[in-house]
This record gives sequence, structure tokens and C-alpha cells, in this order.
Amino acid sequence: MSDLVIITFPEEATAFEARAALVKMQREYLIEMEDAVVVTRKPEGGVQLHQVLNLTAAGAVSGGFWGTLIGLLFLNPLIGAAAGAGAGALSGYLSDIGINDDDLKKLGENLPQGGAALGVLIRKMTADKVLEGLKEFAGKGHVLRSSLSHEQEARLEAVLEGVKEGAAV
Repeated sequence: MSDLVIITFPEEATAFEARAALVKMQREYLIEMEDAVVVTRKPEGGVQLHQVLNLTAAGAVSGGFWGTLIGLLFLNPLIGAAAGAGAGALSGYLSDIGINDDDLKKLGENLPQGGAALGVLIRKMTADKVLEGLKEFAGKGHVLRSSLSHEQEARLEAVLEGVKEGAAV
């Protein structure tokens, strides 16, 4: 079972930096994430989701490949590629894997203008090393919601608020 953690930040840049740090830790096999989305609220008030993987583009590429292949069978690869890319893009656009986009958009409406949140769906992690990697964000974020255990959530909150390890739990 995966754990959901949503961390709010007063500015967008910090949320993107935190996601980049988590992606780096994933390359080092310290954390395995199903999804990591940055939610931003623009000064005009609009909410935007910044996914790690663009499903629309991935669907278009995949659909274009399969459309070309099927088009070759019917001696018209260009029409097959165009139809496949269109169908793949539509399929990717309608797909929602990981964290529910509607929930993140509702959360984004409650962010202060210019603020951001990082939603992470964690499959598994080496908690002590991940917390160590997040220490550079001390004093910059706040855990808004999490499905972690109380102890793990308290440790994460302590790291983000810059509290000493012994005082956290």
C-alpha cells in the first residue's frame, strides 16, 4: 500500500526543488514514488498541476508508433500515424494515474497566491535517508496531509520545520 504526503511551501521554486531532490533520491533507490505532483497557485488565482510524466505526450508517441505500424499493414502509414497519435493523446489526457487530479486542484484553490504544494505518492522508502535528504528544506515547508504513521509524520514535520531530531518525537 502506498502512502500519500502533501507538503505546502510558501513559494513555487521550493516545491520544485523538493520534488527534484526526491527524484534524485529515487535514482539512488532510497525512495520509490508512484507519483509526484507540484500544485501551484498563480498570482491571478488559477491552479496548475505540474506532473512528472506528461501522459498526453506519452500517449501520442505510443499511439503514433502503433498507428504507423497498423497503417503499414493497410498501405497508408501516414493516416495510421495521425489517427494513432490522436487516439493515444486522447487516451493519455483522459488517464489519471497516481494522485487524483481533482483532489489536487481543490487543494490548490486553498493555497495562498504564489504558494505551492508537493503531493507525493510513496510506494516504499528508506525513511531515515530520505529525511536526511530533505533537511535542506528545513523551515521551508509544512506537512498538510499524510497517510504515514504518526511517528513517521512527526519526524517528517520535525525535519521540515527545522526541529532537532531528539525533540521531534
